[in-house]
Amino acid sequence: MTIRTARIAHFAGVAALALGLPGPTYAATPHPWMARATVAKQAAARADAAKEAIARSRARQLVAAMTLAQKLQQLTGSEPSVLPELPECFGARHVTGIAALAIPTFRITNGPVGVGQNDCVSRDVEKARAVPGAPFFLPYSHPSSAHATALPSGMAVAASFDPRVAADFGGVIATEMNNLALHVFEAPGMNLARLPILGRNFEYFGEDPYLAGTMAVAETKAVQSAGIIAMAKHFVANEQETNRMTIRETVDDQVLRELYLLPFEMSVKDGKVAAIMCSYNYLNGLQACANKAMLTGVLRDDWNFSGYVQTDFFALKNTVPSLEAGTDHEMPTPLYWSPDKISAALGKHSLAIGQIDTALERRYTQMFKAGIFDRKLVQTPIDFVAGGKAARAIGTRAAVLLQNNGALPLSPTARSIALVGKASQPYAQQAIAGGSILGKAMGAGGGSSDVVPDYTVSPLDGIRTSLRELGRGDAVVKLVLIDDANASATIDGVSVPFAKALETIGASDSVVVMAGTNAEEGADRATFVDKEGHQLAAAAATGLSLDWYVAKPSAIATTDPAGNTAKSSQTGAMLQAILAARSTTGVAMPAKTVLVLKDNASVAMDPALLGSKGPAILETWFPGQEDGNIVADLLFGRVDPVGRLPVTFPVAGKGFLDEITAGQFPGVRDAGGAFQAVQYSEKLAIGYRWYDANPLGKCAPVGGANPCVAFAFGHGLSYTRFATSAPKLAADAGTGRYRVSLSVRNTGQRSGSEVVQAYVSLPESADRLGIKQPPKRLVGFGRVTVAPGATQRVTITIDPAASHHPLGVWNSAEHRWVIASGRYTVWVGTSASPASLVEAGQFVR
Repeated sequence: MTIRTARIAHFAGVAALALGLPGPTYAATPHPWMARATVAKQAAARADAAKEAIARSRARQLVAAMTLAQKLQQLTGSEPSVLPELPECFGARHVTGIAALAIPTFRITNGPVGVGQNDCVSRDVEKARAVPGAPFFLPYSHPSSAHATALPSGMAVAASFDPRVAADFGGVIATEMNNLALHVFEAPGMNLARLPILGRNFEYFGEDPYLAGTMAVAETKAVQSAGIIAMAKHFVANEQETNRMTIRETVDDQVLRELYLLPFEMSVKDGKVAAIMCSYNYLNGLQACANKAMLTGVLRDDWNFSGYVQTDFFALKNTVPSLEAGTDHEMPTPLYWSPDKISAALGKHSLAIGQIDTALERRYTQMFKAGIFDRKLVQTPIDFVAGGKAARAIGTRAAVLLQNNGALPLSPTARSIALVGKASQPYAQQAIAGGSILGKAMGAGGGSSDVVPDYTVSPLDGIRTSLRELGRGDAVVKLVLIDDANASATIDGVSVPFAKALETIGASDSVVVMAGTNAEEGADRATFVDKEGHQLAAAAATGLSLDWYVAKPSAIATTDPAGNTAKSSQTGAMLQAILAARSTTGVAMPAKTVLVLKDNASVAMDPALLGSKGPAILETWFPGQEDGNIVADLLFGRVDPVGRLPVTFPVAGKGFLDEITAGQFPGVRDAGGAFQAVQYSEKLAIGYRWYDANPLGKCAPVGGANPCVAFAFGHGLSYTRFATSAPKLAADAGTGRYRVSLSVRNTGQRSGSEVVQAYVSLPESADRLGIKQPPKRLVGFGRVTVAPGATQRVTITIDPAASHHPLGVWNSAEHRWVIASGRYTVWVGTSASPASLVEAGQFVR
């Protein structure tokens, strides 16, 4: 039975149950769970536990008063429908309320890079959906969805290495959700960048679990402090989009605990996240939304998670096992938890009514705690000016200066600037977000993270505006767009040969080239099917190139001309031609050329672009609606680039993706060909840990630098210069904590910000507890802003009892974290590169 057929079959039953239940007004007489004294007592409670205890008591009172029909109607999302409280909205992401019980319509929105596709599209969609043959997902992804601020990507937030940026990010989202009367933010996303080509890497926080968890906690706290439910996702091991609905993944228990579960554990223990989203994939034999070992064993038994679990949209695959495993809420509509299926299970005694009560109680507890029952659904205007200002600030604090041969900041005497890009690519032509499609408005990509902004700022507009504000309105900016073959171009829309474009570029005082690696939900950046329809081996590394692109980033790429054909923009060859062009301004081309990257995650770097013969390279990720202003602020030095890499940039041909097997990605088909199986056989060695571990013997450091790494995890330069000194490690016998410190001196001419990072190498005995440990792991970081000539001391605390287990090894046999006996070494510096780290000290446990 298809999803559409199943939905139609169940709709009549759902509608019958709902008759008389929803309504636009609350009952005149308050119910016990809505008593003013109870509401006031909850609001006055200071401790989180006390507030939640009152909320739970209210939830139990409510559930006890509900009929079975009401419970079943509330157990799942509703069919797309008009909202009783907001009749101007046709929505597909809500649970219709029950006025007689004072239950408000419960409204959910996508994330995680702003208020995404949400529960209010045009009423015209209701009419369009009634036409036979209308697209099924019309109300889920229609561009008439309420506008919001399109923020920089999650990867950009991680690149800030600053929890305050994550909090600001969450603050914008929470404010706008309250403006739109929304309740649940399906974010933060915290799956790891195991695969640099993962299509949703831009939504997440990079390759390190501690960094991801730190950012997730800060964002969650900001969102939930404003009365919004945050939903950590996707639980768990959801690290590829290819075959995501059916993929069978095998991941060692220790690997799960030390890597993929860790950000979720931090979010539960430190962020008190209210909800978890279970994912599509199968993990160790069980579908994620029916995985009792994860949803009950890990979440509830081990971590004491008191929130609720919601399915990803259409992720549920069964009725009884999922409810028994610990899932609490099916979205977006009643399919496997439809009233008839649940009633049948109750009749057969394969489910008990108490299990349904528990699921509802968990969700209602978080709704009461967030104040959702205690405020009316009223929409208010969004302050788009304030949102844009915040987005601009976040974006500038996320940019990473990878290398600089003197081209940045752009010369204040420059009177001619060439803005260069590929004609087939959007990077130099429009504001970039995940899934951006050339010539289409932002929010038209179709993925969960699409945000429909009130406005966007193109690169050209941003640069010209900044020049005017700097009193340089006489400067000329020319837009040069080059074809994929590097044969022809346009200069401000006028067609010219490529050679003529190179003359214009060479005659410009400054050259700004924009390129990137666009991606979206639904596909990874790799090519799989040839023109005969045969499955190809995963040519995964090609997807990390600046050359690789497809027309639809949300669809699997093929070599079939009739499909979503993988193409080459020949951006690399264009860059080499520009660098080799004749400069007629008296400044060498590398010294006046800037490569601005706008990336999903990372890029495999051509060695020709690295070092003194390469351009300045500025990574800005997906900047969102304020793209042009963010990039211009950085180019002209109006702000200092202060970001650091949350992912490793490999040298082309020498990265993890060049070595992986089909069993690691995209998977190996089973005997029947029904599904693909993936093994995380690299185990603990992902990201910088893989390059450190040098499993294939090709990446041994030379002169303190890893030859496989172009730019290390944690790397980032500034428009000023820093010197570090006096590393020190001290133990606090009273608390059992350790303090590692480092002095940072600003030796340049302008104020700047540095990020000090602490890493720990575990003793050899840790390997005997299970899987071999990588050479080091990130355990802390601290940002400091230093004035010219000044010195500041940065101190990082390492707490062995912290939720991220900085010294811990998961002992699968004993089902617990263990701190191995032996000598620990603490490193401190400004990136994961051996050349930038010094030993701060050692201690013995």
